[in-house]
Order: sequence, then structure tokens, then C-alpha cells
Amino acid sequence: MVNRPDSNKARQQRHKKVRGKVTGTAECPRLNVYRSLQNIYAQLIDDVKGETLVSASTVESVLEEYGGNKTAARKVGKLLAKRAAEKDITKVVFDRGGYIYHGRVQELAEGAREGGLKF
Repeated sequence: MVNRPDSNKARQQRHKKVRGKVTGTAECPRLNVYRSLQNIYAQLIDDVKGETLVSASTVESVLEEYGGNKTAARKVGKLLAKRAAEKDITKVVFDRGGYIYHGRVQELAEGAREGGLKF
């Protein structure tokens, strides 16, 4: 029997380690990313108050296509940046959630930068 390491458990440990160092404030919130097989979710979080300021995901009816690819991730990043601009948020701290900065996570980040967020 082959013992396979639990990749999600390893990701959660990496995320916990990063969360000890990265925090968001009202002026510079934390851009958190969660990636599932079918969808991708992003939110701007004020860790001081413990509340979500802005969120966007591929589950929303605004994005009608399949959410598990890079084009959808880029659209989520742009949508998040647009909603953040409406609330006068321009600077954020990027929290990739323990995921590798590659593929859909990278496309979401680049879409957010295209939309005007700085990180």
C-alpha cells in the first residue's frame, strides 16, 4: 500500500504559517484566494475588524462560464478590482492561501493588477 501525502493538509499548514505574518487593515486589506476544482473565490479582508470588504467568485451570475480555468480566474480578479475601486481601495496585501503562484492563482492576481489594485 502506498501512503500518499495529503496535499490539502500541507497547503493548510503553509497558509497558517503565512497568516502568522500577513494581516490586512482597512487601508490595506488582505486579498485572500481560495481555489476549488470547479471555481475560484477571492475576497478583500480587514483582519482588524474581522470582516470581508469586497468579494468576487466564479459562482456569481455575472460570470456565466465555467469557473475552473485561467480566463475565468482573470475575470474574477478584474471584477474584484472594480468592486474595490468603488470602495476606494487601491492597495492590498496578496495572500495566495498556501497555493503555488501559478496558473489560476497567478491569473487572478494579474487580473486584479490590471483592474488597478497594487500589491
